[in-house]
Formats: sequence, structure tokens, C-alpha cells
Amino acid sequence: MSQLLADVPLKRKDGSSVDVEQTLQGKVVALYFSAHWCPPCRKFTPILRDFYDEITDDEDFEIVFVSKDTSEAELQNYLSEAHGNWLYVPFGHDKIDDLAKRYNIAGIPSLIVIKPDGTVISENGRSEIESKPPKKAFADWKAKL
Repeated sequence: MSQLLADVPLKRKDGSSVDVEQTLQGKVVALYFSAHWCPPCRKFTPILRDFYDEITDDEDFEIVFVSKDTSEAELQNYLSEAHGNWLYVPFGHDKIDDLAKRYNIAGIPSLIVIKPDGTVISENGRSEIESKPPKKAFADWKAKL
């Protein structure tokens, strides 16, 4: 995972930069493709935030938001209004399109859960979070490591 995002200056919601390798090492990672202009995304993001807040206290889990917003201002507004303190790829970074192609993102919101090496655990993270208790969804993903 750290190799997949090694050249990306990932940030937290507060704008602070992180050491990608140290932060993602050995974790189950969910890539969250979403945008502020998308009503289903704005509906799902608070659900994802609650999931994240419950899981990250006890588990090796991280979310990387891959924005499909149309401007930096839209991205920042979305982060401040709805997102958890997960990581995000800076607006306009080349890796956004690379990740969307690699994981065959056809629509948003989409939550792709991946192993530390970047292989897919689940292409249906969104529906799994919406249909299962948080610890059950995470346990199912972790069992596929």
C-alpha cells in the first residue's frame, strides 16, 4: 500500500501531512471515491465517518479519500462539513485518475477495501458498511488478509 501511494503527499482533514509508509504500514485501507456535488456521497459520508470513528480506536484501518470534486474549494468544504479525520489525496493530484483506473471506478460513492499490498479485499465496502455492524464488516475484511 505504501508503494501505491508513495509519491502522494497524503494529508489529514486539518491539512497536516503524514508519512505515508508509517501511517499505512500493515493496515487495511479503504479508498473512498466521492465528491461534494454527489447527493448519494453526501448521504454516505456521515455513515462512513461513524464507522471510521468506531473502528480506528481498536483496529489497523485507514481511509484515503480520493476526491472527484471539481475544485479545491469544493473539496475543502466537503472535508470540513462531513468527513472524518482520515487521509486524502490533494486536489488535482495525478494519482486520483490512476487510482480510479486501477480500481475500475465507474461511479461514486465507491469504497474499495484493499490489503496492504494494494490487492482488493472488497469492491463493495459501501454496501457492507451500510448492511453490517462496523466490527463485523471489519472482521470480514480482516479475515481476507
